[in-house]
Amino acid sequence: MPVPSRTLWEGFWQLADPKIWIASTVPMALGAAMAFGLENAFHPGWFILTLLGIYFIEIGKNAVNEYVDYRSGVDIFVDADKRTPFSGGKKAIIDGKLTLRQTAIIAAATLSAGAGVGLVIVFYREPAVFWIGLAGVFTALFYSLPPFKFSYRGLGELVVGFTFGPLILSGTYMVQTGSLAPEPILASLPIGFIIANVLWINQYPDVEADRRGKKRNLLVRLGKERGLNVFIALFAAAYFSLLLLALFTGNPAWLLALLSIPLAVRAVRVALHHYDHIPRLVEANAKTVLTYQVTGAAMVLAAIISRFGFFSL
Repeated sequence: MPVPSRTLWEGFWQLADPKIWIASTVPMALGAAMAFGLENAFHPGWFILTLLGIYFIEIGKNAVNEYVDYRSGVDIFVDADKRTPFSGGKKAIIDGKLTLRQTAIIAAATLSAGAGVGLVIVFYREPAVFWIGLAGVFTALFYSLPPFKFSYRGLGELVVGFTFGPLILSGTYMVQTGSLAPEPILASLPIGFIIANVLWINQYPDVEADRRGKKRNLLVRLGKERGLNVFIALFAAAYFSLLLLALFTGNPAWLLALLSIPLAVRAVRVALHHYDHIPRLVEANAKTVLTYQVTGAAMVLAAIISRFGFFSL
C-alpha cells in the first residue's frame, strides 16, 4: 500500500533523525578547528559542503540499516517495553511511515548525493580526499549489507569508532588544509572511542532482539554483564588518548576535555546497577551521549583558543 506524501516526508525525517547528526558534526567541527589552530586555515564554503556530503551519507547509512534490520526481524523483535529513544532503530518502517521500497530508494538517493558532493570536493578542492570519501561510503553501505555485514558480525563498534573518529576528522582536516598531520589523527582517537561507546550502551535494550534476528554484534556475543567491562574500557581508552594528545603536542588545552569525566563516571555507575533494567538504563544512554558532546565541544574550544596564543598547538 502506498504511503501518503505527508507521511512519507515524516518518515524521511524520522529515518534521517537530525538529532543524531551530532555524531558526525563533532569530528567535522574538530577537524575544521584543528585546521584553523594548526594551519590558520578555515574555508566556510568547503566546510558547509563537507557537512552536507557527510549528512547525506549518514542518512543513507540509516536507511540501509533500517532496511536490513527490518528484513532480518531485528527491529520487529524489539519488545514494546524495551523501545527507547536510543534503541530499536529509527522505526520508520514499523510505524508505517515508509515502505521497504521507499527506504531502499532513500538509501540509494542519499548515498548517491553524498558521493556526488564528495566528487565536487575531489575535483575542485582536494583530490586525495577521494580515498577517505570512498571509505566512508563503503562503511555506510556494508555496515549492514552483505557480504560484510559488519554490524551483524561483531565489527560494528570498530567500524563506527573508525568512521566517526579518524575517517571524518582527518577528511575534514584534509579538505581545509590539503594535507594530513599526526595531531588530528591522534585527536580523533578519544572521539572514536566515545562514539563507539555510545553505540555500545545503546545496544543493551536490543540484545534479545538482535540475538533472535541473528545480529551477532559483540555485545550479543559477550552478554550484558561482561559487556560492562567493554563500556568501562572504552571510556578509559578515550581519556588515556586525551592525555597522550596533550603530551604529544605539549598543549595542556586538550585537558579541558577531561571536564566530561564526571558524566562518564555517572554513565558507568548507572550501567553497572541497571544494565538489565531498560527504563533505568536510559540515563546511562543519555549521559554517554552528553559525554561525547561535552568532550567534542571542549576539544573544539582547545583547538581554537590555542590559535590565539593562550596555549601552543
